[in-house]
Amino acid sequence: MADSIIEIEQLTKVFYTDEIETHALSGVHMQIKRGEYVAMSGPSGCGKSTLLSIIGLLDTPTAGRYQLNGKEVANLDFADRSRIRNQEIGFIFQSFNLIGDLSVAENVELPLTYRAGMPAAERKARVQESLERVNMAHRMRHYPAQLSGGQQQRVAVARALAGSPSILLADEPTGNLDSKNGEAVMKLLKELHDEGATICMVTHDPRFAAHAERQIHLFDGKVVAEGELSQLMAEA
Repeated sequence: MADSIIEIEQLTKVFYTDEIETHALSGVHMQIKRGEYVAMSGPSGCGKSTLLSIIGLLDTPTAGRYQLNGKEVANLDFADRSRIRNQEIGFIFQSFNLIGDLSVAENVELPLTYRAGMPAAERKARVQESLERVNMAHRMRHYPAQLSGGQQQRVAVARALAGSPSILLADEPTGNLDSKNGEAVMKLLKELHDEGATICMVTHDPRFAAHAERQIHLFDGKVVAEGELSQLMAEA
């Protein structure tokens, strides 16, 4: 569909270790439309982080079809995956993944330095704009160690926004934060969605999943209905 950013069909992921097959994903179907805010939830080990890694082109599926903005991306080589990831996807990680010896501004600018042909002036303008969007422009010369956890995650969100991605992928974005800072980050994501951002978030916390407009539930590598998930978890 023209308004779909993510289209996935019959996606599987199998890990092989010591002659043991682990089926992390087993025939996943899903679609994310432009402007949607989707939460993926389910018990630990259900495959949600594996699925997010494949959506983010950090990993490749064993089989199945994955289209990003209408282009087949399931089996691209490393260089093409890296290029498209840099242009199309913004990541927000649980552990912030900021580089300690770079300033806030340098951390936000870093992914843009891999964009061939982007002038330095444009990079600086994007850094300024994205930090202003998360209310962290006044800290651009500070270093990560000088910031609270909530502030570091705001900088990480700014870094994800600076590249003007098609979709923001958030992997347990509140996992390393206390409840107050966690709520503040969720409020920020809601504001970004209201401004038009497409967001796919992995969370184990039903309170935070409820912030999204649609929830996708996984259990044992499959997408299941909400009622089915409750029953399966009760039986587990």
